[in-house]
Amino acid sequence: QVQLVESGGGLVQAGGSLRLSCAASGRTFTSYTMGWLRQAPGKEREFVAAITWSGGSTYYADFVKGRFTISGDSAKDTVYLQMNSLKPEDTALYFCAAVDPPDIVVVTTTRYDYWGQGTQVTVSS
Repeated sequence: QVQLVESGGGLVQAGGSLRLSCAASGRTFTSYTMGWLRQAPGKEREFVAAITWSGGSTYYADFVKGRFTISGDSAKDTVYLQMNSLKPEDTALYFCAAVDPPDIVVVTTTRYDYWGQGTQVTVSS
């Protein structure tokens, strides 16, 4: 198993940036595909971005392409989500999640096996 702890959320003005971090412990997170997902109030949880360790592939939801970047540091067991040009509609609780195996991009939220507690991102207009 792997334990995930997110950090880095906060309040930012539209157009600003934040970097979320997800620290993993337990089984090394390079054994998993790692994803960032989010849930806004009253909405379904949705996929944001994922990274696979086999080949280092990344994949993004259309609504964040060109604005968000997912990356990982295996030496620190940490995955990041750099968020630029933030919009009020990006306001949500952001979760880090993991799914086995490490070489397939997973966009279906219910497929992820392990979840962090979430970090709140609020973008003001």
